[in-house]
Amino acid sequence: MMDDVHAHSGAVYLLPPGEQVLEMAVMAGLPRSFAAPWERISLSSPLPVADALRERRLIWVSGEEEMAGRYPRIAVVLPYPFALAALPVATADVAYGAVFVTWPGSHPPDITTTERGRLISACDRLALRLQRAAEQGRPAVPEADFLGPAAMAGTTGAIEAVRMLTRIPDGMCSLDVNGRVTYANTATGALVGTPVAQLLGTQLWTALPWLNDPVYEDRYRAALISQDTTSFVALRPPQEWLMFRLHPSRSGVSVHITPARGTVQDIPSDVPSEPPARLVAISHLLNLASALTEAVGVSDVIDLVAGEIMPAVGSRSLVMLAPEGGRLRVLGHRGYEDAALVERFDGMPLAAQTPGARALATGVPSFFESRTQLEQIYPARFAARDGMAAWAYLPLIASGRPVGTCVLGYLGPHHFSADERAVLTSLGGLIAQALERARLYDAKLRLANGLQSALLPHSLPALPGLEVAARYLPGTQGMDIGGDFYDLIRTGDTAAAVVGDVQGHNVAAAGLMGQVRTAVRAYTAVGQSPGKVIASTNRLLIDLDAELLASCVFLRLDLPGHRALLARAGHPQPLLRDPDGGVHVLDLAGGPLLGIERSAVYPTTAVPLGPGSVLVLYTDGLIEAPGVDVDAALADVAALLARAADQPLEALADSLLGHAAGVGQRSDDTALLLLRPER
Repeated sequence: MMDDVHAHSGAVYLLPPGEQVLEMAVMAGLPRSFAAPWERISLSSPLPVADALRERRLIWVSGEEEMAGRYPRIAVVLPYPFALAALPVATADVAYGAVFVTWPGSHPPDITTTERGRLISACDRLALRLQRAAEQGRPAVPEADFLGPAAMAGTTGAIEAVRMLTRIPDGMCSLDVNGRVTYANTATGALVGTPVAQLLGTQLWTALPWLNDPVYEDRYRAALISQDTTSFVALRPPQEWLMFRLHPSRSGVSVHITPARGTVQDIPSDVPSEPPARLVAISHLLNLASALTEAVGVSDVIDLVAGEIMPAVGSRSLVMLAPEGGRLRVLGHRGYEDAALVERFDGMPLAAQTPGARALATGVPSFFESRTQLEQIYPARFAARDGMAAWAYLPLIASGRPVGTCVLGYLGPHHFSADERAVLTSLGGLIAQALERARLYDAKLRLANGLQSALLPHSLPALPGLEVAARYLPGTQGMDIGGDFYDLIRTGDTAAAVVGDVQGHNVAAAGLMGQVRTAVRAYTAVGQSPGKVIASTNRLLIDLDAELLASCVFLRLDLPGHRALLARAGHPQPLLRDPDGGVHVLDLAGGPLLGIERSAVYPTTAVPLGPGSVLVLYTDGLIEAPGVDVDAALADVAALLARAADQPLEALADSLLGHAAGVGQRSDDTALLLLRPER
């Protein structure tokens, strides 16, 4: 497949039956370590191979800029110029997995028709082979990665090439795609201060301590992925600077080493005593940290840990604990069919002798590679069997204080290497920060929802001869609190109604909204006309000196007279659906926004409102969204209203609000009030 489209790397992922995790079965062209953060991928992850399989289509990413925009998690770990195509491996009925292939950054911005056709055909053939294998009871299993053909040696030309390189005073060495030295001339050993025999078969950054820095390994990765020449300067102690130029191909990298005279003036006097972290571990953390930045609430954090971190580290269960009122609370869990196995720990005292409580109290992670290890220290766990055989208890420390414990469980005994323990411990810190932010957000959200609920009507009065429905939809950004409101006010045998929008999306806007709604009710109760009600509310708003503006539309219903009396203050025009299905936008004369001019006048307009008519009052959130034309959006709402026939207003309100919610990101909230005189 790669040869047919001249790609330089690729991988096949398989989806085990009944699982929701893609597992890398084989990689070609580049070391598997380059894709280490994505060896196991949740099918719900926002990554190209997962998208390709979920959507059953080819995913094309043309280069570095598009990758950063669409798949930032990959761009953070692999910030190099390359193009990528991902495709599903599936028949009409069964999903078997997915494939990705990559090209150097020099690939044109569009995938060609030939490339697309060859890739799709190859994936279709692979799906049929996997289908036949499954029917024959031969499940597909991972196999050895293919990193290119073996190097040829022993020919006369090769011997002469070696002799030529021996005579060159510059260092020349060859690395395979795993970064291992397959050849080095004599000058290489002299320049780096290590015999050539000790370099062969090793990676330069592991054989030479002064090259053991992720910065240098990153240059090698950049060369292989982008297939562009890269270079770096490194200090060979005590004071010799060397220039390394890396010339890549699909089979490896040729390295040209020369003295870097005059390149660097200042030589550092100290060398770190501890070796830097491996780049593979760093790439894992970068990928997972990028995922955690997307979490908003606690449920998001748990979903991301379950969807991204669990597959990456190979765990099969998750429990998230947090201290609350001197006890441990279970915030969420995954991987347990019987929730009672986990929920029995909810409410356990913080002083309890359990590994979760101890990790929280001491701030020290615990790793148990088998059930025997766990029960030797915590015998009480013998009776609390949860189906797991190994565990990692990670304390979640943020801002110097414990915020919880993350428990990862493994189905079988699991050896935690030093590198894995370091990565998991670091992950605990990232999860802690995300969890602390999420719990603060959830607390603010509960406050916002409580305030919003208190300020809006809990229910609307039932009036004979009138069907009503109302909805409030918060915006998708911010604290889900705003100044949009609606109200229906009983006035004797009939009613008045108002829909308004106070400027802003914060507590101040919500508070002022409550005052405006109360004022409208008060002025309605004393019998003022619609225009007078709005004018009085306007003067009150100016007297309050709130420095916020508001819009509204107010009406009094005259059900016996089959009409409505309306006044408007800078608010979107209402919609009216006639009994025969015709929909039109009312053209009401109006005055300025509330809070601008004390002497403003708001005319009252009479509008016919016969039985079966539907009057729609709304705020601008129903028709306004980033990148959406307001007139087109209003026409869409009118068309939806025209198709409504005589369906109940509750169902119609849901349809209208569902249309508004479908536009994606909404910077504004929406209030909606529907009125229909009964026939």
